[in-house]
Amino acid sequence: MGWVIKPGVRVHSMAEEFWDNYVYLVDVHQENRELRREVDSLKLQIAAKSEKAAFAERLEELLEFTSPPGWKSSGLRVIAHSYGPLGVLESIIVDKGRLQGIKPDMPVVAPEGVLGRTFKTGLNFSTVLLLSDPNSRIPVVSSRSRTPGIIVGQGQNKSLTVQYVHLNAALQEGEYLVTSGTAGIYPKGLPVARVSRVERSQIRLFQLVEAEKLVSVMDREEVMVLENVTKLRTGYLNFDGIIRDFSEEDMLLYEQSGYGF
Repeated sequence: MGWVIKPGVRVHSMAEEFWDNYVYLVDVHQENRELRREVDSLKLQIAAKSEKAAFAERLEELLEFTSPPGWKSSGLRVIAHSYGPLGVLESIIVDKGRLQGIKPDMPVVAPEGVLGRTFKTGLNFSTVLLLSDPNSRIPVVSSRSRTPGIIVGQGQNKSLTVQYVHLNAALQEGEYLVTSGTAGIYPKGLPVARVSRVERSQIRLFQLVEAEKLVSVMDREEVMVLENVTKLRTGYLNFDGIIRDFSEEDMLLYEQSGYGF
């Protein structure tokens, strides 16, 4: 005599077990989705906090910069770059313009050294001409031998050249070049570049000198602009001409005289 299975008992038990497993899996899936959302949210929070920490570190670095006597500094945010053969100038665009007191030919620097100068100013944005641009010329003097020269840009990813270094000058590789303060734009003593090559020849009147810039623009998100607060800065006749700095009293006398330069 065999066993008799009552109809529906086994089937009902299996159906309940299947349903319980299904509900459990749905709950697990829902829980996994919520955990993934939480993980994604935590990742965003960590990224935001890391960005804030990096910004605070960069800001602290900027705050450590001490402005030269008679000059004050203010921060600028880099919002665009213009490089290479498609760019008219080796330049960056910053987030302040005439409405914020930015004028042409104001020095733009980082804590490590000179980046360039303001070139064109809009209402709320300004173009900064970088020292690597062929149109950039900065009078400098070497840190040890006090050899004067003029740094000229050669374009993107190229060394700077230092022109008009006398053949007998004692300039050496590794010397730092700082602004001489003789062009009426940059204060004296700001680091600009480091000499990377010195070549002397009897067939040239000047040494062939190359230098490497101290600041990588691609690494900068914030920079500083310097403003001369002690003297009324004026233009100059030409780059090698006589630089004339007038006090307000001198300028008043000059205007009353009716004479030009």
